[in-house]
Amino acid sequence: EQVTISLLCIALESLGIKSRSYTGGQVPIITDSAHGKARIESIKSSNIENDLDSDTIVVVAGFQGVDSEGNITTLGRGGSDTTAVALAATLDADECQIYTDVDGVYTTDPRIVTEARLLPKITFEEMLEMASQGSKVLQIRAVEFAGKYEVPLRVKSSFNDGAGTLITLEGREDMEKPTVSGIAFNRDEAKLTIRGIPDQPGVAAKVLGPISEANIDIDVIVQNVAKDDSATITFTVNRTELDPAHEILSGVAEDLGAEEIIADSKIAKVSIVGVGMKSHAGVATQMFECLASEGINIQLITTSEIKIAVVIEERYLELAVRALHAKYGLEANG
Repeated sequence: EQVTISLLCIALESLGIKSRSYTGGQVPIITDSAHGKARIESIKSSNIENDLDSDTIVVVAGFQGVDSEGNITTLGRGGSDTTAVALAATLDADECQIYTDVDGVYTTDPRIVTEARLLPKITFEEMLEMASQGSKVLQIRAVEFAGKYEVPLRVKSSFNDGAGTLITLEGREDMEKPTVSGIAFNRDEAKLTIRGIPDQPGVAAKVLGPISEANIDIDVIVQNVAKDDSATITFTVNRTELDPAHEILSGVAEDLGAEEIIADSKIAKVSIVGVGMKSHAGVATQMFECLASEGINIQLITTSEIKIAVVIEERYLELAVRALHAKYGLEANG
């Protein structure tokens, strides 16, 4: 980041354009002390504003800041996008533009569905759900930040001209239609099941608490009760964290006298996302019928107001995405 801002300023100066580079500490961007995943607490923008008032282009290194003690911190995954959005919010910019390697936000990954359509506009709610469900266009933190401070966010290509996709609080004109905006998916999921544990208050906390304390993110959670009054809890984690989660769960299982633990790394999650789902029934039924018609069994289901996500066998992922994309008429000519 620091090398890049210097090189960009050199290039601008060679064109006769006044510019100045800033590291995160020089701005300064103040963060907490959680190095590697620091959170931005404030930005002191007076230096930048003075430069802008004197017609100087400001180039800021993303992904970094300093804590209250002056220690350099990094923001972690998605940190550069988050830096851009935070600066836009602080400077009260009309729009924050993120240039990336894609033309914008598509209805799904064009590498899987060649008919995927570029979305000219999408709401923060939809983008946040799509990012959390596996869409790789933007990191969740940047979308959360933009939504919180109401900064219009536009995703554009670094290589092609085009309007890209505008992410905003404003709903689309066709918001009242029973529409799905996009299909998101995540291959990096793994599933753990603990069976034969006591069905009593607090058992879920005993099972999932130690996993969370190990800083392992838990996604989908389902709890069932058998006829013998024993409980089964199934949950998903990132595939890279399956082994440590399994190890922790083994200790919990011993304490609770569980019958068995089942681990499955051959799963994937597919989600449909759309604000139009808020006020229309039948969207879930269409999804389940579509998957059934393709012979795809659903293992887990989770929902929100504008999202339905299912866990399926990984080998059916691309088939499911293509079938659902066609089912909801998301093709470029749809």
